Amino acid sequence: MRKLIDFDDETYQALVRLERDRMASFQELADEAFADLLKKHGVPRDLKDALRRSAAASRVKPAAKLTATMKRRALKQSKNGAAKHA
Repeated sequence: MRKLIDFDDETYQALVRLERDRMASFQELADEAFADLLKKHGVPRDLKDALRRSAAASRVKPAAKLTATMKRRALKQSKNGAAKHA
């Protein structure tokens, strides 16, 4: 697919210098820039990327470890509950 993009002169000259410095084509620079933009906004680039993200999101996350405070509270609640029923 081909699209026309209009750049101001300064931006165009900066891109030409970047092409020369990196020894990359304009298409390679554009591909990298658009891939970075899609990644920044969380948009999958292709089907493979979408499937990878979906699989990662559906994985079961391990339960959080109880902190010392949480353990004390749970122990205190279980003691209070046992004392009320006794």
